[in-house]
Amino acid sequence: MKDNVTISVSSIHGSKHFSFGKKFRHTMKVVSYMLFVGVIVTAIIIYYLVHEAEFAKLKQKELETKYSSVNRELTALTALKSTLEHDLSEREERMQLVSDRLNDLENVLGMSDQNGTELESRLDTATITTSMRVMMLTQIPSGPPVINARTSSGYGKRKHPVTGIMKFHRGQDFAVNTGTPIYAPADGAVEVIRPSKKGSGNYLRLFHAYGFSSSYSHLSKFAVKRGDFVKKGDLIAYSGNSGLSSGPHLHYEVRFVGRALNPKPFISWNVDNFDTIFESVRGIGWESLVGQVQLRVSRQLQLSSQKVALLMDTSK
Repeated sequence: MKDNVTISVSSIHGSKHFSFGKKFRHTMKVVSYMLFVGVIVTAIIIYYLVHEAEFAKLKQKELETKYSSVNRELTALTALKSTLEHDLSEREERMQLVSDRLNDLENVLGMSDQNGTELESRLDTATITTSMRVMMLTQIPSGPPVINARTSSGYGKRKHPVTGIMKFHRGQDFAVNTGTPIYAPADGAVEVIRPSKKGSGNYLRLFHAYGFSSSYSHLSKFAVKRGDFVKKGDLIAYSGNSGLSSGPHLHYEVRFVGRALNPKPFISWNVDNFDTIFESVRGIGWESLVGQVQLRVSRQLQLSSQKVALLMDTSK
């Protein structure tokens, strides 16, 4: 019994004795060690889990912050997308409006169907055609030299109202009162100023581009002098009754390299009936003239676009 451990428990009912042998004590030691190790391992696990929980909380806060930031960016991108879609819709509407107006302009200009051509190319063609027409109507006599005037005598053979002799009338007469303003039908320079009491009376001649000229007879007063440059629509003189005349009127002539032309087609010539002049007035190389004007306009537009591009580059 040497290796046994005896434990006595005394009470009012008597004493009880418990005896534990060596094997039991060894088992208790092992159990104690295992419990100790279990407590240590449990403490380590708890510490690890607490640390992981704190790390997870930090990660959660970080993710929440990123989510909030991404959500704000998403809201901003959604708003930007909506704005861009609205701008794109407006641009498409504008492009459609430009295309529709370009169709109308092409119809007015008498251009062939251009629907299969790119819009930029159509715009270039329409711009050149329009600019060419404006240039020709500005530099070649077009429209009447007096406002709302009645034609009293046209171009062609007639009996002279003063002499009574049959003679070819090389211009068109307008029945206007003395002092009626006369305006330049095109850009040009004052080539001749000739005061006279005979024949054509006070006479003025403008030299225009491409070999054209216009003249004005029986004037009462000049508003320009020889060598002046005038623009289409500028006041140049006042009508009268000077020279060989049966009454106040304006005798108006249009010439090409000195050859008299019927002024009537030029007086009615405008952008709406632009092509009619080519059939109405013969003996002029209209095709060559139009080609030269188109080439000049194309070069001017090209130079203008280059200047704009240069200005944009320098402003950056």
